[in-house]
Amino acid sequence: MASLGMYWNTGIKKRAVIVANVVKENEKRVEVAEKVRKSKVVILGGTGRVGGSTAIALSKLCPDLHIVIAGRNREKGTAMVSKLGKNSEFAEVNIGDGEALEANLLDADIVVYTAGPFQQSEDCKVLEAAIRTKTAYLDICDDTHYATRAKSYMNKALEANIPAITTGGIYPGVSNVMAAELVRTAKVESKGELERLRFYYYTAGTGGAGPTILATSFLLLGENVVAYNKGEKIKLTPYSGMLNIDFGLGIGKKDVYLLNLPEVKSVHEVLGVPTVSARFGTDPFFWNWGMIAMRNLLPQGSPMHRGIQGRARPQESIEFLRDRSKVQQLVQLFDPVVRAVDGTAGEAVSMRVDLECSDGHNRIGIFSHKGLSRSVGISTAAFVLAILEGSTKPGVWFPEEPEGIAVEAREVLLQRASQGTINFIMNKAPWMVETNPKELGFGIYS
Repeated sequence: MASLGMYWNTGIKKRAVIVANVVKENEKRVEVAEKVRKSKVVILGGTGRVGGSTAIALSKLCPDLHIVIAGRNREKGTAMVSKLGKNSEFAEVNIGDGEALEANLLDADIVVYTAGPFQQSEDCKVLEAAIRTKTAYLDICDDTHYATRAKSYMNKALEANIPAITTGGIYPGVSNVMAAELVRTAKVESKGELERLRFYYYTAGTGGAGPTILATSFLLLGENVVAYNKGEKIKLTPYSGMLNIDFGLGIGKKDVYLLNLPEVKSVHEVLGVPTVSARFGTDPFFWNWGMIAMRNLLPQGSPMHRGIQGRARPQESIEFLRDRSKVQQLVQLFDPVVRAVDGTAGEAVSMRVDLECSDGHNRIGIFSHKGLSRSVGISTAAFVLAILEGSTKPGVWFPEEPEGIAVEAREVLLQRASQGTINFIMNKAPWMVETNPKELGFGIYS
């Protein structure tokens, strides 16, 4: 069985943790305290792909948990409960019904909000309900505006003495923790300054996540990309700036494009990296072309689009892609085609996080799994367990903040989240993970 080394620093002393790069279909049961094992977990959106995957992962990692599948579709909820077994139940909940929502949280230990898309949401009703009922909170938000709004509840969460994490899924989420560990290690090993951190993401098709990720992608095309260059906030055109990135073993080289993702802003501010950006790409290659075409989508009769990179898009196009109802109509239109292509494209997901320092100390982390829908469930479940175990302080936090996931708890979270990965490495030089490194001679590779 092949394996790769992942290094963690405990102070100055370095120790190696070996991570296998083979897939194990069944999540390994984790050892947790009795109090955690008996916890009640409410999963809002539990009948959806991501929520259902989270519930299944939790039931495997910690079978004694009491899991409540909360959603609007009783038929789907009942089917999920039958899959989970005796320690689960369904609760019919509409997020818009505040009283019903709070009633289902009164005796819960944590609520997990998975019912996206989060783009263009105008409130944080679930977080508000969690604060009023003094229930720990986790969401898988992937929207900058929503995450910023969630952080504004910091004082209320502190008053209620509840721990809360926003953007706690796979990306953002696990990717944030990977970035935090790369930065922490660099501060010990490097004599230079932090210069640049880049997030690269790849998903084959929709990764098996279905309509939600499709809607999220379309909505993100309606947002200008926020990135940082030497400390300066800049705005760029969505799905531009293509790069061909090597995701290593099992994935290879893929084209990725700029998107507006919340981890860019949070990592810049929390970890103090002056230059930060995030890119995403998919397969088959023509889906990327389709995303570019969708970015330039013009309602019938609107003015001619005047350009792409660095030029203004017509307001009609922007407003169209910011309208949730219109985007949902697009999703319904494209969904049958996407599902058909997903059947041939597979569901692989990969994340690569690159950190560069001024003295040439460049390190990366890679996380690859053959199924996004399964991997996002395992990743979210890892955050749930971390919060239940007391790794998160009262308040509203991003995953990379030490109050969000304590530094000493990061290793355990990443080990749990990486179950089933085909490739998981941390703190390696970029040339060490290339798919086909070039030999220069004498056993030296570039």
